[in-house]
Amino acid sequence: MDLSLRGRTALVTGASKGIGRAVAEALAHEGVDVAITARSADPLARAAAEIEAATGQRILPQAGDMGVAADVERCVRDTLARFGKIDILVTCAGSSPGGLLEDLTEDQWSQSLNLKFLGYVRTVRAVVPHMVGAGGGSIVLVVGNDGLKPSFWEMTAGAANAADLNFASSIADQYGPKGIRVNTVNPGPVDTDRWDTLEKAFARDMGVDQSEARRRTEASIPFGRITHPKEVAALVAFLASDLAASVHGAHIPIDGAQRKALMER
Repeated sequence: MDLSLRGRTALVTGASKGIGRAVAEALAHEGVDVAITARSADPLARAAAEIEAATGQRILPQAGDMGVAADVERCVRDTLARFGKIDILVTCAGSSPGGLLEDLTEDQWSQSLNLKFLGYVRTVRAVVPHMVGAGGGSIVLVVGNDGLKPSFWEMTAGAANAADLNFASSIADQYGPKGIRVNTVNPGPVDTDRWDTLEKAFARDMGVDQSEARRRTEASIPFGRITHPKEVAALVAFLASDLAASVHGAHIPIDGAQRKALMER
């Protein structure tokens, strides 16, 4: 299906690997020029080169920490300097530690909220004025399903993601009249390096080995498998397109109807 995105420009945060990279590649395959950000410069540069070679689109790598306001502003400024516009914003940057309440430190709570919540706020705030000036745009926030389905082992992520959902609904109300669509996609477990790290930590805290942690994860999903990054990317690309012109203010789970409580038993 042609999403009619050719000629547009996107900024995708957290795009050196995992969901963010899959999103950047999906958009580039649709003819979108993409600026990508991540904290580590070398993996980001490799991702940019590989996506550019595979798609023929212009890919701009920008090392930056979305937990730092100056980095966010620089990345947005440099994207505009290179491409002249930002039609699409997709936020994927941010990770939160899993853990039990008695083991989580105040610094871990602060770091999670600073990157996964305030990082999204900073990025949207920096991009929105340019979309308003251009007469519209599409914003898709990638927000984990623990914002909708609380889990006692994912409290820091759940708190940040619940805040992201509230934020997205609020800005959808504010900026919809200005032609900016705002939606979230809400993945459950996705087959990425990040999930492998979380799975190891979950196994540690539950007192099981990683194979049992994976079995519990798969058993919590009726399909019996975790999601592939390309599946999330396909949904994001659709939401970024005009085919989703009436989809606004939506929070869309992409988790195979996961029942999180089954993981923790």
